[in-house]
Amino acid sequence: MLATDVHQHLWPDELVDRLRARTRPPFLRGWTLHTDGEPPYDVDPTAHDPQARVALDDQDGIGTACVSLSAPLGIESLPRRDAAPLIRAWHRGVAGLPDHFRAWASVPASEPDLEGLRGLLGDPRYVGLQLPATQLLTPAAWERAAAVLAVAEDAGVPVLVHPGPVPRAPLDRDLPGWWAPVVGYTGQLTAAWWSWQAVAGRELFPRLRVVFAAAAGLAPVHHERHQLRGGDPRPVDPQIYVDTSGYGPRALDAVVRVLGIDALVLGSDRPYAAPLDELFGAAATHAVRVTNPARLLGTTRSGELTWPSAS
Repeated sequence: MLATDVHQHLWPDELVDRLRARTRPPFLRGWTLHTDGEPPYDVDPTAHDPQARVALDDQDGIGTACVSLSAPLGIESLPRRDAAPLIRAWHRGVAGLPDHFRAWASVPASEPDLEGLRGLLGDPRYVGLQLPATQLLTPAAWERAAAVLAVAEDAGVPVLVHPGPVPRAPLDRDLPGWWAPVVGYTGQLTAAWWSWQAVAGRELFPRLRVVFAAAAGLAPVHHERHQLRGGDPRPVDPQIYVDTSGYGPRALDAVVRVLGIDALVLGSDRPYAAPLDELFGAAATHAVRVTNPARLLGTTRSGELTWPSAS
């Protein structure tokens, strides 16, 4: 059975055009991306060609790719007058993608349009809602996001917690390019994971499914430390997932020892990395690439994927 990759990125043409029209970060000059927190990045244009992506996914046995707005760009946290047009461009672009793709919806952090979001999440093209981890760094931040999270819960779709922008102070200009992904992104995800635990998120949202990108920055591995430092032990939550992006067998083995294999779903972060094609043997590989993503996304019925038509 073909796999589902729950975490990819692809920029539709209208979003690219709008980023090129901007004069303040985030913006594109040609195919060079400029953001507030990271060094300029030369984007490979073919990485955002839908047909080329479909062909690449076919080679890797990926039947469905779930794409999201690149949260490290910082679009969601822009003033609403700037964020909303870019997010609308993203949503319009998604509508024109081949049926191979499904998408995560996005909303501005300021004054999100809850009715508009409700409409998007009723469209079978959207698998759920992406929120930047930077909006969920403390227990109170999860509470502030309650109205948006409730829309996803009511729609029966999951929330993807994805790293957001990494701020950079003037004295940080000499940091290497890998600093934000290795230090900043993982720190955000760790904070978001433990904030969910601290706020007792399952009590607030009893039916909400949540998936943390990049194995939640390996936050689950710190559960022993959490208990040693006075945290209350909690059972594994079957509605909380982590994706495989950014890590390999050694790190993912440690996560599975804490959460179990059922919590791990295939997420590649393509075009920045390729999807894992094997992990811990045939049965575990099938669970991570097929069974677990179907359960996360609510597309399983009697063990079979049942994607509704997006046309």
